[in-house]
Amino acid sequence: MTEWTSAELSNLAQAYEVRVAGRRGDGSSRTLVIVWHVVVDGQLYLRSVNGPDGQWYKGVARSFEGFLRWGSSTRAVTFSLDSTRDGVIDAAYEQKYGTGSATRAITSALARQTTLRVTPR
Repeated sequence: MTEWTSAELSNLAQAYEVRVAGRRGDGSSRTLVIVWHVVVDGQLYLRSVNGPDGQWYKGVARSFEGFLRWGSSTRAVTFSLDSTRDGVIDAAYEQKYGTGSATRAITSALARQTTLRVTPR
């Protein structure tokens, strides 16, 4: 398994949002969708604000492989369900995005069901 470089993690931590998509059966990318993300202890995490019914999440959950774009960079990635750090991830979302209604949605019990750790392939 490949790891993020320190430069990539720094860029990801500074990026306000990323684009994510699942991989189709032929290996191509589904449509990239903007999502909020956080970097916690050297790992990249993201969630579906609409929980398991979110369209991009359904596309990712088919194979748990896909693509991540931030700035001018695009990487093939693997997604892994990981609820082991939900409290810390919630705090990271609040620190990065504030405590408004959008952050409350991304830290809700519904969204927590879709906490994904993202690693490069």
